[in-house]
Amino acid sequence: MTTAQQAQNQISEDVHSYAEPTKAVARHLDLDIAVNFDTKTLSGTASYDIENLAKGNEIIFDTRGLQIEKVYLGDKQEETTFRLGESDKYLGQPLHITIKPETKRVTIVYKTSPDAAALQWLNPQQTAGKKHPFLFTQSQAILARTWIPIQDSPGIRITYSAKVQVPKELLAVMSAENPIEKNATGNYSFEMKQPIPSYLMALSVGDLVFSKVGAQTGIYAEPATIKAAAYEFAEMDKMLVAAEKLYGKYRWDRYDLLVLPPSFPFGGMENPRLTFVTPTVLAKDRSLTSLIAHELAHSWSGNLVTNATWDDFWLNEGFTVYFERRIMEELYGKSYADMLNVLGYQDLQNTLKELGETSEDTRLKLDLEGRDPDEGLTDIAYEKGNFFLQNIEQAVGRQKFDAFLNKYFNTFAFQTTNTDKFLEFLRTELIKGDEALAEKINIEGWVFSPGLPQDHVVPTSERFTKVEESYQAWKNGKPAAQLNTKDWSSHEWLHFIRMLPEQMSQQQLQDLDKAFNLTNSGNSEVLAAWFIHTIRNNYTTADKALETFLTNVGRRKFLVPIYKALAATPEGKKKALAIYAKARPNYHAVSTVTLDEMLK
Repeated sequence: MTTAQQAQNQISEDVHSYAEPTKAVARHLDLDIAVNFDTKTLSGTASYDIENLAKGNEIIFDTRGLQIEKVYLGDKQEETTFRLGESDKYLGQPLHITIKPETKRVTIVYKTSPDAAALQWLNPQQTAGKKHPFLFTQSQAILARTWIPIQDSPGIRITYSAKVQVPKELLAVMSAENPIEKNATGNYSFEMKQPIPSYLMALSVGDLVFSKVGAQTGIYAEPATIKAAAYEFAEMDKMLVAAEKLYGKYRWDRYDLLVLPPSFPFGGMENPRLTFVTPTVLAKDRSLTSLIAHELAHSWSGNLVTNATWDDFWLNEGFTVYFERRIMEELYGKSYADMLNVLGYQDLQNTLKELGETSEDTRLKLDLEGRDPDEGLTDIAYEKGNFFLQNIEQAVGRQKFDAFLNKYFNTFAFQTTNTDKFLEFLRTELIKGDEALAEKINIEGWVFSPGLPQDHVVPTSERFTKVEESYQAWKNGKPAAQLNTKDWSSHEWLHFIRMLPEQMSQQQLQDLDKAFNLTNSGNSEVLAAWFIHTIRNNYTTADKALETFLTNVGRRKFLVPIYKALAATPEGKKKALAIYAKARPNYHAVSTVTLDEMLK
């Protein structure tokens, strides 16, 4: 048995999966499916090469809402019995398949349901081109089981190949080796040679074209979007070079982006070889591309070294935020990264306020048993995780910390890890019994305690200090049009808008809007922050733009605070419900689950 397989067998127990990988585990998937836009279903077979470690008579897969038709064993396709266990709201149902001690292959014939949570089926109206339908998947955290019967745990890695049949006028792409143009048959083949966890299984089908950026980078998008995307992401190659300089060779061959329609619920999803990305970063000035640095950084932290369970989510996201800021510093200087740190700290403070500073959910090491793991996808994992790593860097020095991270990524490459394993590695490789250093790093305060350690460093930004001076001048009566905002980046604008007082007069709002045209900003980050103020202060001039934004954008990061602000008053809630009734079909299940609850 290889070292990687031994590591795989020492899997942390995952409370969000029914699979029992220490007994029987999947190693490779051959997927063969047809995509049907009329019935909104995928159907076909998932064939697995398995290892029956316990030599028992059963293997368990995760499913949710799938119709399992038949199951076969071996290359000779001998039919076997199976049963679906009890259904759980979040986890779905275990699929128990009868196998033999010598079984090496299992083939499951199945079909998805039209409301599979991972699948978003868009009609032509919901796309940029308005001519063809579109499909994309979102498997993280535990939604892969809604479109493939799979051992759906981040602690289990598989390689895969796939055959996908789609309508002839559309192109299919996956988190794998991809075609770059349509063929006449609508049949596409894929291969992913590096082992990946199930949440990185991804498929998208639409009227897509490809534009090359560099030798190993490129962009897929609808024809209507490709030109804007190619301009916006022209620096992808530079980011890849910067990332490799920091933490070693990129190990996934190609790094391409897929720009999705606006209903995509996240900023980006780090599907290996093909990051799925929101069109809300197309700001026409490359000002929001730190998101791409973030998704690229996941190629090391998350995709290469993966959290074993969702309780260890900070190991994916905290590392990635830290790495993303280092890439941005490498490309645009320290003053740029400082701004991102301050904005991240503001987000973290809001999350701490929302959850309560003493909430157990503000610890890095979480306990999500009995809950939807999406509840752990907060700024605690991202920003508290990042500031913990920055704290270690400050304690040992950057050079030492970089050497440590390089060793970490190499040691655990293509494996899973958990909080305890990482901390053991930290103690062995970096702290080495130095008690003064251990005190500075403060594992207990950062990882296992709620809130932030009292002595944490509050990030600052020189560029934001100048923004604060402009804000004070405006607050003291200087007209907005006379403020010096000429070279502000979107980060400076965001900082300025976040500083604005909760209560403002109509005259103040008009003054700002007239000077800076905020209501018609082409920048989604700026717009979303501005709308919070227009809602609170009943600035009706922005109502039409607000409705357009909420109807067209499905990114949860923007939707949740805006709908929350609307729902704070009876009149606002009425407005929110009216907009939501229209906009809901444009949102992914990841967003509607949260919003349905909020607006009921």
